[in-house]
Amino acid sequence: MLYYLFEYLDKNFDLAGTGAFKYISTRAALSIILSLTISMLFGKRLIEALRKLQVAETVRNLGLEGEKQKQGTPTMGGLIILAAILIPTLLFARINNVYILLIVISTIWLGLVGFLDDYIKVFKKNKEGLAGRFKILGQIGLGIIVGTVLYFNDNVKTRDIYKAEEVTPEFVLANNLQPQTIDNQQVWIKEEKATNTTIPFFKSTEFDYANLLSFMGDDYKKYNYIIFVLVVIFIITAVSNGANITDGIDGLAAGTSAIIGTTLGIFAYVSGNLVFSKYLGIMYIPHLGEMVIFAGAFVGACVGFLWYNAYPAQVFMGDTGSLALGGIIASFSIMVRKELLIPILCGIFLVENLSVMIQVSYFKYTKKKYGEGRRIFKMSPLHHHYQKEGYHESKIVSRFWIIGIMLAIVTILTLKIR
Repeated sequence: MLYYLFEYLDKNFDLAGTGAFKYISTRAALSIILSLTISMLFGKRLIEALRKLQVAETVRNLGLEGEKQKQGTPTMGGLIILAAILIPTLLFARINNVYILLIVISTIWLGLVGFLDDYIKVFKKNKEGLAGRFKILGQIGLGIIVGTVLYFNDNVKTRDIYKAEEVTPEFVLANNLQPQTIDNQQVWIKEEKATNTTIPFFKSTEFDYANLLSFMGDDYKKYNYIIFVLVVIFIITAVSNGANITDGIDGLAAGTSAIIGTTLGIFAYVSGNLVFSKYLGIMYIPHLGEMVIFAGAFVGACVGFLWYNAYPAQVFMGDTGSLALGGIIASFSIMVRKELLIPILCGIFLVENLSVMIQVSYFKYTKKKYGEGRRIFKMSPLHHHYQKEGYHESKIVSRFWIIGIMLAIVTILTLKIR
C-alpha cells in the first residue's frame, strides 16, 4: 500500500527519497526491518496475552530430557509469524501483483487451518486437534487454488531469452520471438504460458509436466491442467507436513525456514530480473521480482520469532505457524519454478518426514511378520532420535541449521553448476 502512496508523491510532488520505493531492494530491506520489529514487539505482548488466557501446550510424556520444563509454555505463537509476514508485505509490495496475492492467500489459508487445529487442542481440550483428513483437505484446497491461478492467470508467463547469434530468421518466425535490447545487445524474447519447470544441474533444460501424459496420444496437452494441479497439491501437502513434523524442538522449524526463505528470495530476484536471468541462462519470469519483498518479510518473521522460540522457548509456534511455513515454502518454490530443488533445499523437512514414514512402516511390517513391532530409530521424527541418544536439543538444532545452510548453498550453486 505504501508503494502506491510513495509512487503518487514521487510523480506529483517529486519529494526527495520517495523515488527509492520503486526499487525492490529498498522495499525488501524495509520489509525485513519491519518484520523483525513486529516479531519482537508484538511477540512479547502476544506471549503475555496467551499466558493470561492459559493458551498452553500440553506436552506429551515421551521420556525426553527437558519435557517437564516445557509444560505450560504458550502455544499458537504462529500468530506472531503471520502478522510479521503479512503486514510488511501488504505495506511494501505491489498488492496487485498476482504472485503477491497468491502467496498472501497461501499464508492465510494454511495459517487458518493450523489455527483451527491449535484452537481445538487448547480450548476444546482435544489433544488430537483437527482431524488429519481435514488438514489434508485444507492442503488440497490450497493446491487447487495455487495450481489453477498459476495455470490460467494471464499474468503468469515465462520468457526464454535467446542471443542474436543463437537463432535463425526461420526460428524467430516459427516461435514468434520479439526483439529486445539488454546491455546494448539485441536479444530475442519468447513469452509463453507454460507448465515448465527448471531441471537442476542441466543448462537451459526444462521439463513440461504435460509430458507426463504423452502416453495418452496427440491430445495429451488438453489434460495439462489436471497433471499440473495434482503436482502442486502433492508438493504443498508434502512440504507443509514436513515443516509441521520438523517443529518438534525449540527453534528448529523457524531457523530452517529462514534459511530456505533466504534461498527462495535469491531465486525470485534473479528469475524476476531480465539481466540476471539472461546472464545465468535461467528462465525469466516477469513480475516475479515483487516476491523478494515477501521473502524479506518471511525471513524477518522467522528470525524475529527465534527471539522467543530459541532454547528455552518462551512460546511455541504450533500448527498455526508450522503448517503456514510449509505451505509458503511450497507455493513459493512452485512460483519460481524451482520445485524440483525441494528435496535438496528442504532436505531437513524431507529427512524428518522420511524418518516417520520409515519408522511406522517398519514397525507395522515387523509386527505382522514377527508378532512384535521393531524400530529403526529410537524415536521419530529424527530430531527426537538424537535426543534419545543423549544430545541436547540446542546442539541438535544448531547442527540441523548447519546442514540446512549447506543444502541451501548447494541449491544456489545449481544456478551455475549446470
